[in-house]
Amino acid sequence: MHQFKVYTRWRPLTPSESIAPETQRAHSQQDHGRVSISLTPSSRSATERPWKSEGAFTRVFEATDNNKSVFEAAVAPTLPHVLSGRSCNFFAYGHSGSGKSHTIIGYDFEDPDEFGLCLAAARKLSETLAGLNQDIKNPAEELAIGIRMFELRKNIAFDLLNGRCQCYVREGPDGKTHIRGETEVLKEGKVRVRPIVTKACWSFEDLRQELLEGLKLRATGTSTVHDQSSRTHAVLELEIVTRALLDARDAVVQRQSELVPVGKRATDIYIEENTKGYIQNADGKYIPNPDYQIDQARIDAAEAKKAEFESYVQQAEDKVSGILKSSRHSCLGGKLVFVDLAGSEYYHDKTTSTVPRPKQTPQEQQEGRQINTDLLALKEVIRARASKQARIPFRSSPLTMVLRDHFLGTNTTDSYSAMILTVSPSSEQFAATMNTLKYGNLVGVAGGDKKRVTR
Repeated sequence: MHQFKVYTRWRPLTPSESIAPETQRAHSQQDHGRVSISLTPSSRSATERPWKSEGAFTRVFEATDNNKSVFEAAVAPTLPHVLSGRSCNFFAYGHSGSGKSHTIIGYDFEDPDEFGLCLAAARKLSETLAGLNQDIKNPAEELAIGIRMFELRKNIAFDLLNGRCQCYVREGPDGKTHIRGETEVLKEGKVRVRPIVTKACWSFEDLRQELLEGLKLRATGTSTVHDQSSRTHAVLELEIVTRALLDARDAVVQRQSELVPVGKRATDIYIEENTKGYIQNADGKYIPNPDYQIDQARIDAAEAKKAEFESYVQQAEDKVSGILKSSRHSCLGGKLVFVDLAGSEYYHDKTTSTVPRPKQTPQEQQEGRQINTDLLALKEVIRARASKQARIPFRSSPLTMVLRDHFLGTNTTDSYSAMILTVSPSSEQFAATMNTLKYGNLVGVAGGDKKRVTR
């Protein structure tokens, strides 16, 4: 189920753009069912020439299509997969002002026809979960939607549901990516590192309010290129959870904090005993110290205590797995992930880019390089997954590290992903629009069936 679909959405012209002519555009369905898009500039120039994509797109939405139309075509068909416990991911990609945030988040939070994709999906899921909850007697097992929301800038995630708390993207010893906040030192040497906050919502209204509160903390302001919010990737996760599941995950964090001082003491004792047990001779070599006998029993006791606390962590993790596996509702753990990618004007591939690079401050240049790395890495991950490569380059960027588990789901066939390209019909945005469509063309070809990938 890991085919990657690509949609294109044209936005309406703004009043200021209506003076200039529109880019001439057309699309046609190919033999294999996919759509090809062609562009013709309003006037010929050395940098603006006609272009036609491969059959890389699933559907083209016109400027007259509202958010409801996009939701029903692109997102609604995936909800049964979420309700079976799978992960479905949606990316919005385009230049600043092309309608990415309007598509993913929306600006009208009262009219269901204009809800962004995430809010429209949450509304549908809430209705379904309310029906399932009627037969659940234990409050700890009532189904809710857990919402997580953060902005990713370089390797730092700003938790929008926790006062923009800075969290860091790291790969753990388990090989999984963890997004965790600052280290807290507690009593008795315990060390706790909190993950991104999950807010459980038992009603659609609660979720809508949490979303609005999180949006207030998105980066704002302007730069020489565009709004600061377009220099970050915004990630919004909706997961079907229960109070029992969230409590079990909190218990894992607690057990991990208890393990830290015990593990540190075991390491300290090992180093202390071996430091005393060896001395350096005249040749600079380390030899056993004849005056000290290493207390192996002390080392073994410390290691045994460490193993005991490691088993507590394992038991806590097993409980989380057990709750997910034993639930009578297969939807538990199902996820929808919406990603509002940074502005496509920062994506620069010498083989495809036609957009002139604007003058930038040193900070913007640094951020631009990271965004470019992220977007290139995302394309390569999609390509590698579609061609079933043994090694998927998730470690290539913080963005792909964050998305690793969402792409993989519970196994390599459990996730579904789609990208929605947002583009402007204005002739003034011809180069930016073409650049966006070229990226989408590469992703669409790479993410299609194997025949399309290997041709």
